Amino acid sequence: MSLQPMDLEHEGVAFRGAVARPAGEGPFPAVLVMHSAVGLNAFYRSKPALLAERGWLAVATNLYGDQVDVASEASYGAAYMEYLQSPEKVRERTIAWFEAIAARPDVDASRMAAIGYCFGGHCVLELARGGAEAKAVVSYHGTLKTHAAMEPGAFKGHIAAYCGAQDPYAPMEDITALRKELEAAGARYAMHVFAEVAHGFTDPDAAKHGQPGIAYDAVAEKVSWAGTLALLDEVLR
Repeated sequence: MSLQPMDLEHEGVAFRGAVARPAGEGPFPAVLVMHSAVGLNAFYRSKPALLAERGWLAVATNLYGDQVDVASEASYGAAYMEYLQSPEKVRERTIAWFEAIAARPDVDASRMAAIGYCFGGHCVLELARGGAEAKAVVSYHGTLKTHAAMEPGAFKGHIAAYCGAQDPYAPMEDITALRKELEAAGARYAMHVFAEVAHGFTDPDAAKHGQPGIAYDAVAEKVSWAGTLALLDEVLR
């Protein structure tokens, strides 16, 4: 399935994402796919087609902007560091993508969800914390800390977080803190913690980064994806 470009401009910065559109006229339920710290590379561009096959319009969003080279660790690393220094901008730009997709004439804005990996997992949690009208958000090995915790009643949808017990970027204390935050906010959530599983467990090429604490795990990858599809099948129908 071929991908079509989707452009967004936010605060003078141009972003280009990639859209996979189901057959038919729509409007369709929509799913945002949010990339990791390495940027919108081929791995994340492969996900929208899998979702479109199930009847959902899927957009691989871009949080780094057109000037960032995702083949260059220095380039995408600098982009990621900018967000670490301005955490409020993560939420703002994630919401901007959500609102732009909701405004598409081929999208049913009442049936939207978001999934994200690593940095993208953090982004979808920020989307929920910001009160977006999404039916569900799913975080895979996401970073879990936030600059502004979810307010009570802010998010009405479902939250799913798939985490690794050996993830140095989202340690158990962060997992516990997220659970307490979501409980205090009265959110509907499910948290899945895979023992002996590290960061990046969804990516078969995770080991190529050569960094400790990052590794693929086939069971965690398959279980988390199956759980995601089951959740989206329920909330987007």
